[in-house]
Amino acid sequence: LTFIRALEHTREEAHDLIKPVSSIVQVQCYKDHHCYNSTDRRILNMFISICNDLRNLCQKLEKVHPGDSVTNGLLEKCKVLLNDSNDFTALRATYPHGVVNYLSLEEAKNRYGGVVSLIPIVLDTLREWITYSKRNVLYVVSHGHATCEKETPTVRHFASQTSISNKNPVPLQEKDFQKYLAANQRPQQKAPWRPPGKHS
Repeated sequence: LTFIRALEHTREEAHDLIKPVSSIVQVQCYKDHHCYNSTDRRILNMFISICNDLRNLCQKLEKVHPGDSVTNGLLEKCKVLLNDSNDFTALRATYPHGVVNYLSLEEAKNRYGGVVSLIPIVLDTLREWITYSKRNVLYVVSHGHATCEKETPTVRHFASQTSISNKNPVPLQEKDFQKYLAANQRPQQKAPWRPPGKHS
């Protein structure tokens, strides 16, 4: 693994090959003070950036979702795991993740088993958060949809009546039009009455 090789190189420079990689801040320290290879620096920086992105994602999910005891517990677990100084030495990603299987028994047990397991376990926990949230949101929406369906037939009936009346307009006959005008036109103004006789 290129990530493990990058850690090996920086740990050699730091004369720190015995103790396990146990925290994000330890990886940060290797990168900042004992990394002299641009490729290794880029790889370690990628790990740190992913951890920061996941931490920011947890904060955003807290803000956009009201949450309950289950979702809050899952996010809290992620935040603890992603804490810079959290000791993840004992973490081990299991099936379907095979990251630990790429390590030798000694590497997995004593040095790198925790650091390679961190991101997969956090992603699994976030996936569990998403699955739980979607299931509960869909449950609420489906109940709201069922309520709307009860009102739908009336709306559909009204719409069908409207569409039928619009499809078959009755042509206006000429005599009906004349009758309408006669009934609604203003009466003509008559000349004022004058007594019979000569008019100038």
